[in-house]
Amino acid sequence: MDLRKIAFDNDNNDTIKSFKSRFVNNLNEIYLDGNSLGKLPKKTQDDLDILIKKQWGNELISSWNNHWLELHNEINSKMSNLINSNKEEVLVGESTSVNLYKIIYALLESNKYEKNLVTDTMNFPSDLYILDSLKNLTNNKLITILKYNSSKCCDIDLLKKSFKDNPGIYCLSLVTYKSSYLYPMKELNEVAENNGSIIVWDCSHAIGVTEIDVKRSETKVALGCTYKFLNGGPGSPSFLYVSSEILKKINNPIKGWFGHKNPFDFDKNYIPAENINKFKAGTPQILSLLPVRNGLDLALEAGISNIRKKSVDLGNYLSDLIEKELTEFDVVIASPKDSSSRGSHITIQHDEAWRICKILIEGNKNRKKIIPDFRPENNIRLGFSPLYISFIDLYETVITIKDILKNKEYLKIDDSKPNVT
Repeated sequence: MDLRKIAFDNDNNDTIKSFKSRFVNNLNEIYLDGNSLGKLPKKTQDDLDILIKKQWGNELISSWNNHWLELHNEINSKMSNLINSNKEEVLVGESTSVNLYKIIYALLESNKYEKNLVTDTMNFPSDLYILDSLKNLTNNKLITILKYNSSKCCDIDLLKKSFKDNPGIYCLSLVTYKSSYLYPMKELNEVAENNGSIIVWDCSHAIGVTEIDVKRSETKVALGCTYKFLNGGPGSPSFLYVSSEILKKINNPIKGWFGHKNPFDFDKNYIPAENINKFKAGTPQILSLLPVRNGLDLALEAGISNIRKKSVDLGNYLSDLIEKELTEFDVVIASPKDSSSRGSHITIQHDEAWRICKILIEGNKNRKKIIPDFRPENNIRLGFSPLYISFIDLYETVITIKDILKNKEYLKIDDSKPNVT
């Protein structure tokens, strides 16, 4: 089986390969970190230039009426289209952590669910921090963190049992940050509903690259950042989706200006806005909000089903390639083999993971610079964003890692780390 030829054949038949030209692409570089920070769309550069020079620079405050208030509504609408929600159920704004805090607090105060907070060890650490900060609002002043025998996959039976034995408010990452495990969203939502529970889904590693249909999956709450596979730029705001059914029963704990029904009436009494708008707080972050529009436009134009199909094909190809070329060097795949249970990155493990990453990132005159990311203690995440990653990119990456391992190049460098890995 000639995996290099397969890569070329797959690239030739790729129906969305043209989207790569819509991004800023560096020469002699393979970027496999779109699961952490997506690439810059070319149009974003032009749009930000107009926003800064014309709208802010020339039109000043008039731009709120002329451009910016409508921009926020436009982006909310596009996000609604991507996840198949009603327009009044989703907004884009604030960080993922802020939105998670607001929604968990609101659910706890609603008395609609048992005041138990439950998550698992596969969830993103910052989500655990937020939950921990709210534990004093629970019945037992603690959060329950489920532990599984495997760090690769969730123990579905154990999780289902927890819903029955310990109903309450659950927070899970739809795609886990380390192993790329993809939870069965609809199946778990149904179990939660049947046992008086609710799941708050963190979709940060899933949005823009997996098919999220909140109606079909009967999802009640979801949120996540937009700077990974949606290419919204560093620090771009998160989205928050809350079903109409739940919105009627909860309130935003932050009574912010833009969460008021009529913010520009400057009423001294707070009257919450209707629908999802009640979860707005401060002034929309226009400079970081604008790039999200282009990220959403690209995903909607390419079609999320096409993006997901290519993601699955890239993942299957990469998995086969790793098994064929790297297992003899003690490389272990730490992500699910089954593509239906995997997101758009594959994690490999090796004792020299960090020094391998350093060599890949540095590149040299004879090989391309390859940018994955490292996660403790020995994980290399290879993220494949279908809008700009090709099959030959993955082939070249694995062959480069093989050369590094074969020649033990990692022995020639130190293991010092920067702040961001």
